[in-house]
Amino acid sequence: MIIISKYLVPKNYSGLTIYPFVFLKRKDLKSDDFLLNHEKIHIQQQKELLWFVFFIWYFSEYLIRLIQHKNHYKAYKNISFEKEAYQNEGNLNYLLERKKFNFLLYF
Repeated sequence: MIIISKYLVPKNYSGLTIYPFVFLKRKDLKSDDFLLNHEKIHIQQQKELLWFVFFIWYFSEYLIRLIQHKNHYKAYKNISFEKEAYQNEGNLNYLLERKKFNFLLYF
């Protein structure tokens, strides 16, 4: 994981992961263990699917959720990859016990 603090992160978000890089909105976020854990979960998801399959799936699922919920925030929060990351970001041991392709349980 290579952490980069730049202004590349979209508005209203703190981080963005594109394997092997984690882009953070601000340098002080490097000390946010839960945010880094969230992004590490995305790194693992991207490694399992290869990053390009991950992003095709991610944006396809986002579009489906957007049609379903008619709301950007609800669509984003209901993407299986995000659901797994948000629900487990507080468990700093999650990646040690996580099974491969576990995001499918959140689909």
